[in-house]
Amino acid sequence: MNPENTTSSVPAEETAALNPDLDYHSLNAQLNLYDADGKIQFDADKQAVRQYFLQHVIPNTVRFDSLEEKLHTLVEKGYYEGEVLEKYSPEFIKSLYQRAYAHHFRFSTFLGAFKYYTSYTLKSFDGTRYLERFEDRVCMVALALGNGDEQLATDLMEETITGRFQPATPTFLNAGKKARGELVSCFLIRIEDNMESIARGINSALQLSKRGGGVALNLTNLREQGAPIKRIENQSSGVNPVMKLLEDSFSYANQLGARQGAGAVYLNAHHPDIMRFLDTKRENADEKIRIKTLSLGVVIPDITFELAKRKEKMALFSPYDVERVYGVPFTEISVTEKYQEMVDNPNIRKSWLDARHFFQTLAEIQFESGYPYILFEDTVNRANPIKGRISMSNLCSEILQVSEASTYNADLSYKHVGKDISCNLGSLNIAKTMDSPSLGYTVNTAIRALTSVSDQTHISSVPSIERGNDMSHAVGLGEMNLHGFLGREHIYYGSEEALDFTNIYFYTVAYHAIDASMELAKERGVKFAGFEDSKYASGEYFTKYIEREWKPQTERVAQLFAKHHIPTQEDWKQLAADVAEFGMYNQNLQAVPPTGSISYINNSTSSIHPIVSKIEIRKEGKLGRVYYPAPYMTNDNLEYFQDAYEIGPRAIIDTYAVATQHVDQGLSLTLFYPDSVTTRDVNRNYIYAWRKGIKSLYYMRIRQQALEGTEVEGCVSCML
Repeated sequence: MNPENTTSSVPAEETAALNPDLDYHSLNAQLNLYDADGKIQFDADKQAVRQYFLQHVIPNTVRFDSLEEKLHTLVEKGYYEGEVLEKYSPEFIKSLYQRAYAHHFRFSTFLGAFKYYTSYTLKSFDGTRYLERFEDRVCMVALALGNGDEQLATDLMEETITGRFQPATPTFLNAGKKARGELVSCFLIRIEDNMESIARGINSALQLSKRGGGVALNLTNLREQGAPIKRIENQSSGVNPVMKLLEDSFSYANQLGARQGAGAVYLNAHHPDIMRFLDTKRENADEKIRIKTLSLGVVIPDITFELAKRKEKMALFSPYDVERVYGVPFTEISVTEKYQEMVDNPNIRKSWLDARHFFQTLAEIQFESGYPYILFEDTVNRANPIKGRISMSNLCSEILQVSEASTYNADLSYKHVGKDISCNLGSLNIAKTMDSPSLGYTVNTAIRALTSVSDQTHISSVPSIERGNDMSHAVGLGEMNLHGFLGREHIYYGSEEALDFTNIYFYTVAYHAIDASMELAKERGVKFAGFEDSKYASGEYFTKYIEREWKPQTERVAQLFAKHHIPTQEDWKQLAADVAEFGMYNQNLQAVPPTGSISYINNSTSSIHPIVSKIEIRKEGKLGRVYYPAPYMTNDNLEYFQDAYEIGPRAIIDTYAVATQHVDQGLSLTLFYPDSVTTRDVNRNYIYAWRKGIKSLYYMRIRQQALEGTEVEGCVSCML
């Protein structure tokens, strides 16, 4: 077999019948038009894939006489990292490529193929020629993450080429390439209440953004506008100017122009600048304060909801005074636990805000901008198995980890290197994972692949990130294609059977993820730093799984899991004993991101939320409108593919709630509303989500109906 001369995705028997005059863009557009029988033209999109390869990909792909010549050339000319290939024998590398091509991979949709060749594959330095096919990218990622381990490289190639596991964009885009960004998806940075920390935070944002990561920063510890500096009153400018500096930093720093810099800032609801913070996203905000591209997140403790319920005012506490009184930054204090104590303390300055007005403002700002994200602080910390407090999240609101403050000398060198957060992401395709010969083996391979990203990540330019990664080995195994799987199996999203499946699926994945981390610790003789103080070590984490039986509540779900072993109470007892003896290598294991681009190339519905449309419309650069059919949807099962706006927020919250109880970090949860939604409706769903144990809320999206006479009726506009 000669992989270099294999025409990926276009077998000869399929190309023979094609009219060479057909345009792939026009074929794809037929998805938006019913045929004579009133049916969706799915076959037109498959033809669009074939024509895309014939008309564009194949003519623009560099061909080599042999695999040996290809790899040698790409290493010699600086496209591939030679160190990756040097860890394997030439015989193994050739066999891996042959096995990959033997799968006869085909892109299921035009958008999947277009996304891959536009955003992921290796191109010539001038950007005009393709140097990889999908199989080549899969093999290089497998070799890079295998790091010399032939078994892991083989397993990862198999899991990726079959679509069961998909590394996140930074990993899949960069692994094995010479000129690349980091393999890591996201970073979280603390900022303390001093100029040195602010300056270091901005520098860290620049360094991390240029390497391709999304960066979130916590501003809660910064003193408010008008607070004293060196005891001189009314000197502090508050958090808003820092937000402006950060926004400019992210605009400036991007990953070699391949990905725009992206950042988020979080602020506690009881910070005195909270209303000024929110006002930066108002449509009519003054340009001097308006924040256009930076994402905003608000951290809300339980007490805020209780005060709103009682129709009371909420106290906003000066972080400057809180730190002087308690000797620790504001983020280390539980506002709910210390609320009345801080209210009663005359040494802590406070201002007041009507709690219901605060929630009303949240809803108003979300109507205007889609922001802010919301983090339910006490819910997060009750579920946190690691010693310490979680006080923020990331750019997509699913990373929830403990951090530790750094301190600095006057020259900005580190007096003490703290612990900031990075997380390596990749997601399982639920439908493909359920089709896997071994669900446990798939999860194990994914955890090992993500751990390899952590092991190979050394970001010395931000020492607190490097130290945090070295201490925690944190990973975030995500999920996607829940709605695609449910639709394929003729199950309605949000139904009793759907919730039952989601519960048992996440329950089973949690078991195998912890088991994989335990095996890594056992093999390496290394535990994550702080393991001894965790709920894993004490056994408290396992109590809920040992004290009651978790099993399918519906016959349909029992059938779906017929070929997969559902962990029993005895399994959990044994796992708890093994963890107590050997520990765990990874401090954090699961996080469910929104899965944007990787969903398209993997032919999955995004994350675990419902589809936004049966035929999704996307704008893709100069190509214009591109149409994407819901994965696994056919003309015979359309009724099971209601969109998120039809399904409504409650069913989505219910789905995330049953999954959340098995995920140690968070899940990126977007809520979808009809255009008739009111701020009252939005506030009710804040409360419903909080009561259901949801940890965080991501975007809010509102369906906007197209104006009469436009070419697409009922189009969806996202409030982002």
